[in-house]
Amino acid sequence: MTHMGSATPAPTPAQQTTLESTLTRAWQRRGPLACALWPLSLLFRALSALRRLLFRAGWLASHRLPVPVVVVGNIFIGGTGKTPLTIWLVQALQQAGMRPGVISRGHGGDGGDGSDGDTARAVTAASTAQQVGDEPLLIAQRTGCPVVVGRDRAAAGRALLAAHPDTDILLTDDGLQHYALQRDVEIILFDGRGAGNGWLLPAGPLREPRSRRRDVTVVNAPELTPALARAVGDPAPFQMRLVGDMAEQLCDRARKVPLASLAQPGLRLAAVAGIGNPSRFFGMLRAAGLDCTELPLPDHHDFRDRPFDGLAADVILMTEKDAVKCAQIDELKDDPRLWVVPVTARIDAALAGLIVEKCRGRKIA
Repeated sequence: MTHMGSATPAPTPAQQTTLESTLTRAWQRRGPLACALWPLSLLFRALSALRRLLFRAGWLASHRLPVPVVVVGNIFIGGTGKTPLTIWLVQALQQAGMRPGVISRGHGGDGGDGSDGDTARAVTAASTAQQVGDEPLLIAQRTGCPVVVGRDRAAAGRALLAAHPDTDILLTDDGLQHYALQRDVEIILFDGRGAGNGWLLPAGPLREPRSRRRDVTVVNAPELTPALARAVGDPAPFQMRLVGDMAEQLCDRARKVPLASLAQPGLRLAAVAGIGNPSRFFGMLRAAGLDCTELPLPDHHDFRDRPFDGLAADVILMTEKDAVKCAQIDELKDDPRLWVVPVTARIDAALAGLIVEKCRGRKIA
């Protein structure tokens, strides 16, 4: 018997993934479901345009920081590879002699200690993914640059500059639609899905029209075709490729093996991905010759439910974004089955030079 007032059970990861897959398939073409939702997308487009107009007219407050701000974002909902691109940009700017810092919303983090989620929080060696989010934690670990998270990006930027006054450029991981923070350079990132069916939410995968202005377009895809460039609305985008050819054991990251060496007869392989586009990770493993049982999970999945306890596998491969969380869970961090596949972005070095050039002329604090 169902009791009055009982709470509706939260959707399981499998149910969430099924819903996301259904929408993703609908968003890749203008089929019956997308067409049925199209009138709502017109309303969404009008509201988005009104919001932009209110910021532009000054009716909604927008704040400028004393150093150049570069936004790395997307208009395609879900994962397109923003975190690897942000890591690449930080490292490229460091090599160019600049001192970048990163600010982020901290998706996947909830404070973790009862603190106000609106409060800017520095990412430190003692931070957990539950407190600051998985992506900021990964960026800090990979780059060593200062990272601060907070819903209010301007407040996060001010907190970072106060703690690290030598910082001369800020990157914001995501936040393209966070117009309360003024920016000097906007980078829009797409992947091989292009712009999907070209429609806005909920009839399509876009948060804003693909005609939206931007300073730089980057496409994360193994091959950049003219058709893909046309689909993203830029005839000359930069291409980004994610390269990962090694696996590292989670409990001993110094232990590394070539990814292709795991294609052994009798070795049972599984792959887990709690990222915005799990199929991209699984496709990379297939390209390396690996036949894995695939376990897609919702983006920012925290793994405290131990989703692979019953998985019949000798080796379980995961992304670095998932690994930063698993490494902080006592029941998982010493599991010898868990292996991490780090990826590195490969992009034309001219992109970093372009960012520096576009920021030149701004007064540096």
